[in-house]
Parts: sequence; structure tokens; C-alpha cells
Amino acid sequence: MRKKNQISVLIVDDSKSFREMMARKLSADPQIQVIATAGDAFEARDKILKYDLDLIVCDQEMPKMNGVEFIERLLPQYSLPVVMIGETQAGAAARKAGALDFVKKPHPRSVKAVEDFLVELTLKIRLAVKTGVILSEKNSGIQKTEHKHVLQSSVSRQPTTDRLIAIGASTGGTEAIYQILKNLHPDCPGILIVQHIPPVFSKMFAERLDTQTPLRCKEAQSGDYLEPGRVYIAPGDQHMRVKRIGHKYRVEVFVGEKVNGHCPSVDMLFDSVAREAGPQAIGVLLTGMGNDGAKGLLDIRRHGGHTIGQDEASSVVYGMNKVAYNIGAVAVQSALENIHHCILLALKK
Repeated sequence: MRKKNQISVLIVDDSKSFREMMARKLSADPQIQVIATAGDAFEARDKILKYDLDLIVCDQEMPKMNGVEFIERLLPQYSLPVVMIGETQAGAAARKAGALDFVKKPHPRSVKAVEDFLVELTLKIRLAVKTGVILSEKNSGIQKTEHKHVLQSSVSRQPTTDRLIAIGASTGGTEAIYQILKNLHPDCPGILIVQHIPPVFSKMFAERLDTQTPLRCKEAQSGDYLEPGRVYIAPGDQHMRVKRIGHKYRVEVFVGEKVNGHCPSVDMLFDSVAREAGPQAIGVLLTGMGNDGAKGLLDIRRHGGHTIGQDEASSVVYGMNKVAYNIGAVAVQSALENIHHCILLALKK
């Protein structure tokens, strides 16, 4: 029996003892109900048709059909988010196939590893509701049809110059930015980034991102026009802002007085993004000391844009993003590892 206001989960794992253990532990969380289990992909298909599900937890290694094949071949018919479990090296393939997230499967004889695994898995299932991946009549007001439709973590990837993404960061930001960009698609909207970084290093940072992510990254120059799949990094000693020209955005970089003690300044970028892009903007404020970017992020939100802030637990320094959260600038607060999902979901709106 489906319980009100709970996430209904199907567990797919060929180990009966492990899936029963997961079912027992996950169901102990008041927000989660394991409504069914299955030993392979074909049994899982039958359960998908039988039960009213919100999410699937699926093992990577299974008989008859492995987890990645299961996602690729069966789930497009049902549009259910999947959290895959398995060996670490399978994570990239799982996400590419459309998995919402991935959790490393522990050795069953390690009590501590199993406990840590269950905590992480529980959090990622609950996050699916918080970030809006699970949309149903119980939490969004969407009318139920014969088969409930649920958003996937991937989005319809139609290139557009109307949308843009602006990211600001300071201490700890170079690694945080990399973690986000490596999980975005090469045809996402143009991305503008202000990272507090010395001159020369901003160009090196852009070159690193260009070689290590699916996106084309460069140090920004005045006159650049935002293009899908392109990332523009503010030079380490110049401000960056954007100007809308028709349906395109043009980048301007210039030398100026420090703002909030910084040049480049996140607020300088975010203020222009709010003004020029309005509801077409997605603003993201990451780890960093001080308050640069907080007011600009609030400006983006007030102009109808979508705003995301990195949470305290995943931040090297919970400063800029903390100020933004405290003044109401953050619409969605998320752990670093899930910010790319939040961006993809915002692009779906």
C-alpha cells in the first residue's frame, strides 16, 4: 500500500540478502517506502508496470541485463529516475546512460562501509524530491494520468542563446567549478564564471577546464558572444559583465576598482546577468570567503532567474554562499555533487 508523502522505491539487485537489507534500512526512513524489489531487469520491468513508483535503485552488475543496459533500453519508456549502485568506475557510464546519481556499493562484510553506503543512498533518494526530480500529485499538484510521469535528470538538449548560466566562487572554487562542468552537456547554454584568482592563473584555469571537461572553455575577452557549450572565465585582474544584443549575449571585460575587495567581482557579473537576462538566467554561488556575489545572486532571483547555492557541508569555506542563503538569494541549496542536477532541472523549466 502506497503511503502518502513518501518516496516509493523499487530496488533491483540480484543478491536477495543485499536487496532485502537495503529494503529494510531504507524503509526505516519516514520519507521512503520500498514498495517492491526485483532480482533482475526483466522482473523489474514487471514491477514498474504493477506499482506506482517514484524512483529505482538499481545494481550495476545483474544477470541477463546489466544496470546500464537496463537504463538505456527500458527506462526511456517509463521516465523514472534511477540511482545506480556498483563499482566506482561504472559511475560515468551510469550517468551518461541517464542515471540520476551513483553510489559506490560496499563490501557486504564491512559494517562501517555498509552503514556509510546506506546513509549516502538515503540522502540521494531524498534529494530527488528536494531538487524537484520527483514530481507527482503528492508534492507538486500535477494531475495524475494513467502512468505517472517523472522528470529524468537529463534534459531535452536543444541549444539556445536565450538562456545563460553564471557561476561565482572564491576559496575552493576551482575544484568545485571543475566538478560541476565535467557533468554538464556540451550543448548547454553559455556559462560565465568569476573565480577569485590571480592574473595568469585564470588563463591556466580555463585551459585546464577546456581539456578536462566536455565544454569548450576560454579566458573571456571583450567582444566574445556566448555560445552553447562554451565557458568564459573572467581574467584574474579584470571585471566581467554581459550585455544582451538581440537574442545573444556579448561579454565585456574591463579594468576597474575592486568591488567587495575583488577584481573580478562576482557581484559585477551577477548584477549584469540579472539586468540583461532576467528570468533566462541561472545563477550559482559556490564556496568562498566574504560576501561577494550574495547581493548579485539576490538580484538575479528578484529578476525571475533561478538561483542555486552550495551547501555548508560541501564548501571549503561557507562564506559567500552563506551570506546569500541568509539574505534569501538562494532558491535551491545543494551539495556540490548535485549542483549539476540542479542546473539541468532549472534548464528544463
